[in-house]
Amino acid sequence: MHEYYYYTKEELLKSPKIPLIVMEDNAVVFQSIAQEMADEIERKNALGEKTVFICPVGPVGQYPYFVDIVNNKNIDLKNVWFINMDEYLTDDKQWIPKEHRLSFRGFMDRTVYTKIKPELVMPEEQRVFPNPDNLGYIPELIEKLGGVDICFGGIGINGHVAFNEPQDELSGEEFLQLKTRVLPISKETRAVNSIGDLNGALDDMPHYCITIGINEISHARKIRLGCFRDWHRSVVRHAAYGEPEAHFPVSLLQSHPDINIKFTEFVANLPE
Repeated sequence: MHEYYYYTKEELLKSPKIPLIVMEDNAVVFQSIAQEMADEIERKNALGEKTVFICPVGPVGQYPYFVDIVNNKNIDLKNVWFINMDEYLTDDKQWIPKEHRLSFRGFMDRTVYTKIKPELVMPEEQRVFPNPDNLGYIPELIEKLGGVDICFGGIGINGHVAFNEPQDELSGEEFLQLKTRVLPISKETRAVNSIGDLNGALDDMPHYCITIGINEISHARKIRLGCFRDWHRSVVRHAAYGEPEAHFPVSLLQSHPDINIKFTEFVANLPE
């Protein structure tokens, strides 16, 4: 038994190894993430500097709020880079078609890029996804751009950030060296994602993915994670109180100098 899985809200917030921020509900969490995205872009624009984000497709609730802020305030994104975390692959380890209902590339086009005023949106070459045919591109791009300002993301049921699935055979130090790569998706992740995205159609879930590495994530200047699902109750508790190990990858970010997890009252409170 892991005692921390059963911490009350008060116990959870007492001495976490990752700063925890409890918010009223999903909308407040997503609005907060969207506002931080917009604020950082405006700050960097005022300095005449690039803004570089690592962005998820999960969580996604922040994007409609972000689009509205950008369009309403006419925030120029021409000097902004969105580096998406990951994408599903076919069995021959190529991108699934953009038209596929699970495609993260398709999602970003439909939900973000085509919703922003054309005169504000960043050029297509600044909307980046990891490519199985060029694994070195994103690490090289990040170095060329001077690093990542903020990595936004969520946490999977087994502690993965992006698709950095647990590898129990590695030490924490070895895992933190992992960069952009192709890998099989764990059975746990396939099951949970099939429930959320395909109404439980497990047989239709991809078996492979491409992900940026925990190395790229851990070197971002800031890391912001959002949690809001029922099973995030245990995930947040493990992330905040578990030992740092490759068995639960997000735990390896406990020593990051500027990280937090935002989550809902629903997640903070265990059922009676």
